[in-house]
Amino acid sequence: MEQVPSVGRVVQITVTDGYDLKGSKGDTPVTIIRTEFNQVVLGDSAKTTVSPDGTAKYNFTSSFEFSPEGGITLDDIAHKPVFLTMTEVLPKEKKQKDEKTLVLGQSVVDLLPLLEGETSFEVMVPLHLVQGSPLETPRPGFKQCSLQVKVFVAEPLLSTAQATGSNLLKVTLEAAYSVPESFNPLGPPQNYMVGLQVPALGEKDSPILFKNGTLKLGGEREPVPRPKKWPIANILAPGANNIPDAFIVGGPYEEEEGELNHPEDREFRSQAEYIKKRIVWDLESRCYLDPHAVSSFQKRIADCRLWPVEITRVPLINVPKGKAGKSDKNEDESLLSFHGVAYINMVPLLYPGVRRIRGAFHVYPYLDTTVYEKTKCLFSLFRDTGHHLIQNNKTGAVNSPVPKSVVSKTLKEDKAVKEKDTDGKLKPGDVQVSSVKSQSSDTPVEGEPPLSHNPEGQQYLEAGTYIVLEIQLDKALVPRRLPEELAGRVKEMIPPRPPLTRRTGGAQKAVSDYHTQIKNISRAILDEYHKMFGKQVAKLGNEIDSETLEEQKCQLSYELNCSGKYFAFKEQLKHAVVKIVREKYLKTTSFESQEELQAFISELYVFLVDQMHVALNQTMPDEVPGSAAAVPTSSEQLRLFAFEAEVSEDFDAAAVYYEERLVHEPQNLEHWLDYGAFCLLTEDNIKAQECFRKALSLNESHIHSLLLCGVLAVLMENYEQAEIFFEDATCLDPTNVVAWTLLGLYYEIQNNDIRMEMAFHEASKQLQAQMFQAQVMKQKSTGTIEDTEEGRKTEPNFGTWGTTKDASVTVLKVEAPQGSGAVFSTVDKVLEDSPKLQSESQEPILTTQYQDSSIGPKLSTMAFKEIPAKKEASKCQDPSPFPHPTPHYGISQTPVTIFMETVRFLMKVNAVQNPNVWGLRGHLCFLSGNHAEAKACYERTVSFVVDASEMHFIFLRLGIIYLEEKEYEKAKKTYLQACKRSPSCLTWLGLGIACYRLDELTEAEDALSEANALNNHNAEVWAYLALVCLKAGRQLEAEQAYKYTVKLKLKDEALLEEIRMVQEMVGFGDPSF
Repeated sequence: MEQVPSVGRVVQITVTDGYDLKGSKGDTPVTIIRTEFNQVVLGDSAKTTVSPDGTAKYNFTSSFEFSPEGGITLDDIAHKPVFLTMTEVLPKEKKQKDEKTLVLGQSVVDLLPLLEGETSFEVMVPLHLVQGSPLETPRPGFKQCSLQVKVFVAEPLLSTAQATGSNLLKVTLEAAYSVPESFNPLGPPQNYMVGLQVPALGEKDSPILFKNGTLKLGGEREPVPRPKKWPIANILAPGANNIPDAFIVGGPYEEEEGELNHPEDREFRSQAEYIKKRIVWDLESRCYLDPHAVSSFQKRIADCRLWPVEITRVPLINVPKGKAGKSDKNEDESLLSFHGVAYINMVPLLYPGVRRIRGAFHVYPYLDTTVYEKTKCLFSLFRDTGHHLIQNNKTGAVNSPVPKSVVSKTLKEDKAVKEKDTDGKLKPGDVQVSSVKSQSSDTPVEGEPPLSHNPEGQQYLEAGTYIVLEIQLDKALVPRRLPEELAGRVKEMIPPRPPLTRRTGGAQKAVSDYHTQIKNISRAILDEYHKMFGKQVAKLGNEIDSETLEEQKCQLSYELNCSGKYFAFKEQLKHAVVKIVREKYLKTTSFESQEELQAFISELYVFLVDQMHVALNQTMPDEVPGSAAAVPTSSEQLRLFAFEAEVSEDFDAAAVYYEERLVHEPQNLEHWLDYGAFCLLTEDNIKAQECFRKALSLNESHIHSLLLCGVLAVLMENYEQAEIFFEDATCLDPTNVVAWTLLGLYYEIQNNDIRMEMAFHEASKQLQAQMFQAQVMKQKSTGTIEDTEEGRKTEPNFGTWGTTKDASVTVLKVEAPQGSGAVFSTVDKVLEDSPKLQSESQEPILTTQYQDSSIGPKLSTMAFKEIPAKKEASKCQDPSPFPHPTPHYGISQTPVTIFMETVRFLMKVNAVQNPNVWGLRGHLCFLSGNHAEAKACYERTVSFVVDASEMHFIFLRLGIIYLEEKEYEKAKKTYLQACKRSPSCLTWLGLGIACYRLDELTEAEDALSEANALNNHNAEVWAYLALVCLKAGRQLEAEQAYKYTVKLKLKDEALLEEIRMVQEMVGFGDPSF
């Protein structure tokens, strides 16, 4: 490490000018400037006369030498300012030998910029008036007196290595609130002190002391903002006590890092900080930490986590000289009273980017064993190393200096007392034994026996005393990655992919050439046909029979073979076919067997014929029978169809729908996320990762894409990438609860307890903020928001997290389904204790509110579905996505149990207000086979004025139950509502079944036709179409429908048996007989 030269460097302080100066005897006083630093007078300026306009030219330079090996150190420069005292020289009176002087004011110059790498700076400092100054009472038009000061050093005080590795610690002690009632402001004067120790030079500790706290009675709050003060005594001007540009600003309790930052602590703190007694310091102490001290400080925080901050009081006693005796030490210890300690959790300083912690911390009685267990601290700052602090108070001076070492008996007997600075900071080398040991240290404490009890300190607990403390670093111990760095890392992991350029050659060109040759040959054959039979075709027109056409075909074939044109056509196609074999099928070598050759020729023939039809259809579109127009489907419909397929575990059909969405809108980020989530559901992690990264490449700032990429990285054990994704998400959206939670879970996997606590703490903090914001919004709203576009009322949406305890009471519709009252009574048994629970619950209950209602079905219905272990298991199931409770639907027992307990809890505390809870309970009962209770839950959900977030699946499953119970009118009405809201193959199928059972064949056929148009691979739709056609007497259509029913392998044996019975009854419908 680069070392600082041992040669001292001179720091020069130059007072150049004074402005708006006044004197006591006139407007042109004679003044002197005295410069002091570290209790040493650096020099006095020459006598300078102030001009009538209030200015003065001093140009007075003084200096001191900075020596890192002794004398004035970097720590002195960090926490000690330069004092400039202005003194007025009064004119001599008659018979007066010496000149009289009068102190006018004092200015303070902070040297901190020198520790920030600057070699010179210039500042305008105000001149603070001393008490009793003739200028203390401002006159009309009076301006603040000020001095212009320049500070210069020839070279930086810190080397490059020091500037990079060092740090500056600032500790601000604001006040101690709710102090014991025995503290009496009118009693004997007391010195209220607080202290802690930090490493300053390597492993050596530097005590930081705050003395002379002011005991105040309650009745008013401490003002904010208020200035921070120097922890230095003997400052002449009261205003000079204030540190320039440093203020205590306070803040909300919830944003603090202390112990009393919970909602239940708000009332107590409000009373304590307004009504009860308090001790006020408002002092800021600074400590320079060299690179070794920074490493030691960081290691101690990681090892000990809690930091002891001691508090005590010592009486200010005047002791006559020569009265000290052998019992002084015991007397000194007896003067130490109300010894307490606060445990500061310093771990947040190890969070990335954190430089400041502030909070309120309880004060506990100081007990050696307890302190050691919590902090591994072996010594007490006041009792074991600080007897001199107590003896310091015997001088009777409030601002008396603190000796550098413990005052011994010999020092009290006419030996010179070596005094320390008045700021209350001991020299780092004075305390040779570290007061805070690592957790690995089990060395027993030798010396004085530990205190077993502390009755005076116990009063802190009884009074609920706490101190408000702030600890701030100039640089974070753990730097946080910049957003630009994280974005760059993400770009490196997901480089932009240019679209694939279309090749002019290859398979596509070969097929295109084949199409061209087919078109050319077809035109030549048509020309030949026109020459041979053109007049005959014109004469007969459309009356040509099949026999004539067959005869013309034979004649045309004979003519082509005889003329050699057929051979020419084959030669014309040969080159195109060879290109297809080479480019499309990649066949360039001979076949190993005749069987392999024949198999390839068969496959090639089928492909060539299909492509020939494609080319002919493009050439002669008018002569090709028009195909049925495809039913236009929107992206939302395709997503709904995919969700339905997922629910029935028909993953192949779901994949087709997702891929179709991507074909329609390949640049839509949400489509890639949905498809990736589906791939994750089917355990295709590689494809899911590609989908999420494609979505992230479309929008590098999309939070959900970042989080999903991080989840996939964890699943694939790419932990470094996962940390980048999660950290980038929290950087882009610091208020995202899910992002912080996932980051905390990641750190938990990595066994990084400190950062795990940081992430979870931030997630909890943001969640509380969102809850508070939701409560504010709810107070402003009337409970329901009118949707003018759709003409219905919806619940206020508070985002991903919503409060439900205070949700507005929703009125039930009057037109509830008849006959449901008896079933409601069975469900109402669950709610017997709900009023009691609601009254006892003080915290709002959270449920997930879906921002997009179309996403709801997927989340709630798939949350407790079991994925088949093998993909073959899903292939053998019914391809129909109709969600019917058949045995092949596997249900995972553990998720259902967890889900069941959650739903039961929500039902007890929030059932009446929230239709989503009823819907979730209905799904649980439906998948558990309890259709009676599921029916009651679904009916109550439908009866709410406010719709649940997943009404589509609620209507579908309620319709299934109605069909099972043969309540076909109710089923028809339910499916009609579903068809109006979100039509799909399943809704039209349910409506068709209900109409068929009601013998409404026309309506049933219309509904089934709509279902078939949306999905013509549903075997159940073809089955009911066959039944409708059988009963309508349409034999050809009935046979076609039955053929597709068998081809698609309908699994419902009861429905197949019903079809056979109707076929036997009408006498047709099965072409196999």
